Amino acid sequence: MAAPAQTPATAVEYGHVEPLWTHFDDLDLMGMVHNTRYPVLVERALTGHWTRQGFDFVNGVYSKPDVVIVVAEFSISYRAPIRGTNPIGVHLWVEKVGQSSATYGFRVLSADGATVHAEGRRVHIRLDQATHRPTPWTDEARAVLDALAKPQETSA
Repeated sequence: MAAPAQTPATAVEYGHVEPLWTHFDDLDLMGMVHNTRYPVLVERALTGHWTRQGFDFVNGVYSKPDVVIVVAEFSISYRAPIRGTNPIGVHLWVEKVGQSSATYGFRVLSADGATVHAEGRRVHIRLDQATHRPTPWTDEARAVLDALAKPQETSA
């Protein structure tokens, strides 16, 4: 079986859109992506983006210390169902970076970017691999986070 074609890239003013596909096992009995699969789509998008930056987990080994994170918060609002197996995009950006935390915003989009299926936020805390206590981001990870940063709005 041939692999599906790459989903089209959606242009955004900030952050990154990770192209993905929905799969048959993501669907509920009505043929729509089940609500519990949206967090998985966000996870897949973040994993894909960070892996391409050199931060991954292969054969039980972390490539860099910043891969050790936990999710401290996840919130999502559902806007329009995804029906069937389709190319989609997950727009990711960073709203705030703390010493050991990062707050992401996200939108699950149709492939053309015209429909927002869901949107929300997710907070990561970087942990020390040995102590499992919060620890500061490395400069390398901070650079990746900064590249995803949403520009700060200024009041006139």
